[in-house]
Amino acid sequence: MATTNSYLNFNGNCEEAFNFYKSVFGGEFTFMGRFSDIPKETYQVPEADKNKIMHVSLPIGKSILMGSDCGSDWAPKFTQGNNFSISITAETKDEADRLFNALAQGGKVHMPLADAFWGDYYGMLTDKFGINWMMSYTEPK
Repeated sequence: MATTNSYLNFNGNCEEAFNFYKSVFGGEFTFMGRFSDIPKETYQVPEADKNKIMHVSLPIGKSILMGSDCGSDWAPKFTQGNNFSISITAETKDEADRLFNALAQGGKVHMPLADAFWGDYYGMLTDKFGINWMMSYTEPK
């Protein structure tokens, strides 16, 4: 069965917020990447966004708190109080496809499920109730 985690979006202060959360909950970031890490052939990041956080992960107990800064045209517009998504990690690629397609019914797909440059099978959507979802599957090593 898939697992769910919280994904928070910030308006340029993601790194500051996650350093605060780390001081509260302890632990270490398992990943922190900036928009400048996106391969140029994938997307041309505007200069103003290059130092912003593309993705950060902080394990808290059995869950993972994840986040990023909003950017230019690739991210949802930042709205305080509605700046989160539910992130699902599927156990199989078929499960990812099934759940993603079901959640997308009547909603809006922002990024279709596809192999991403960081190695996951990944997609994003907003369901018909206005809830943002992220779906990922990682091949076992």
